Amino acid sequence: MAEQEPTPEQLAAIAAANEESESSINYKPPAQKSLQEIQELDKDDESLRKYKEALLGNAAAIADPNTPNVQVTRMTLVCETAPQPLVLDLLGDLENFRKNPFVLKEGVEYRMKINFKVNRDIVSGLKYTQQSFRKGVKVDKSDYMVGSYGPRPNEEYEFLTTMEEAPKGMLARGTYNIKSKFTDDDKHDHLSWEWSITIKKDWKD
Repeated sequence: MAEQEPTPEQLAAIAAANEESESSINYKPPAQKSLQEIQELDKDDESLRKYKEALLGNAAAIADPNTPNVQVTRMTLVCETAPQPLVLDLLGDLENFRKNPFVLKEGVEYRMKINFKVNRDIVSGLKYTQQSFRKGVKVDKSDYMVGSYGPRPNEEYEFLTTMEEAPKGMLARGTYNIKSKFTDDDKHDHLSWEWSITIKKDWKD
């Protein structure tokens, strides 16, 4: 039996319901400072110096200056019941993600894990944003504050979102196109990518 497609009115109702649950982030970013300026600040304050050392680590391990300061390396849908890992290699071909959607069983709980590297300077207020579209209509938007991080060019950071629940029910089944963006306080777009998921009745429906 063919799955019933939602009408434009039903899509609009879903989008409106999700809009009501969104919370705005009222956050004012601090002024950007270079790594050298930060190291020079309050250099006579021993406790602050130790704190900055803990955040910055070994500042001598500076990455290649041609490498972006923030590199988003991969995104994983972490779901205990998935038959196999659902991983996007964000250093590869980003164009293929929309054409090859993840299959997600309706109603399952999952989290998203984002791996990234900070290569040279402290980055403030990293934020992950995603918007979900069904048949061209935006049905959901999520903002996640990732935080501020010091350079660690030889080791990745990991960020896990809160637990999400996949949509369920006949009208929820189908393909969703998702636009993702990783930005910071200065509105630098470190990476934008599009990908897709298909909600099905079962993993191998």
